[in-house]
Amino acid sequence: MGDDRSMLDARAALLGSGAYRPISDALVDAAGRILGSGVDPSLRVADLGCGTGHYSAELARAIPGLRLLLADRSPDAVRVSLRAIPGSTGVVVDIWRPLPLRSSTADLVLNVFAPRNGPEFARILRPGGRLFVVVPTERHLLELRDAGLMLDVPPGKSERVAAQLAADGFVPGAIRRIEYELTADRATRGLLAGMGPSAHHAGAGSAAEPDASSTTVTVSVELLELERSATDAEPE
Repeated sequence: MGDDRSMLDARAALLGSGAYRPISDALVDAAGRILGSGVDPSLRVADLGCGTGHYSAELARAIPGLRLLLADRSPDAVRVSLRAIPGSTGVVVDIWRPLPLRSSTADLVLNVFAPRNGPEFARILRPGGRLFVVVPTERHLLELRDAGLMLDVPPGKSERVAAQLAADGFVPGAIRRIEYELTADRATRGLLAGMGPSAHHAGAGSAAEPDASSTTVTVSVELLELERSATDAEPE
């Protein structure tokens, strides 16, 4: 649980700094095209693997009135997310297992840097509902990977994810690359390396990192937009 808390603290500090704002802006833009911008209390969004709730909070600010479900395996993450988004609902879940949600009730599922359970995502989404998945590319934080602070990302990850989800009843749509350079001092590099699973494996944020000056770090992710097939039979 201590590791979870450390990762959450690193995420909160990094995301609060605006370092990943282009990613949240892309999600908000895509959701606005699908859901509209007006208040519609019938619209349901499930953030599965919500972490600190940062991306859902940005969505809630842009599209008032959404009914938000925040789910994560970490009780700390769910508590932090609920504080960030008053009026939302939170649940502690293992995303790999059957989700305690009714079938065909979600209009949009968010899955940002989180595990994916395609059959369950398809089950809880209404036919025609959308799934947004954010995955890193092989260039994401490559400077930290070259320094041995993070695990590598294999090339072609988004294409493989889209193919896997297609087998679960999703129609692949747009794949949008979000890539930019981030000026990061030593503290920021430590947050970037310490906010994900690599922190367990690669000595992320080690005090042994020699360069204390600011440097450029590449942020590179892809946003996959998929649609729950309206013709497939609902998964059991």
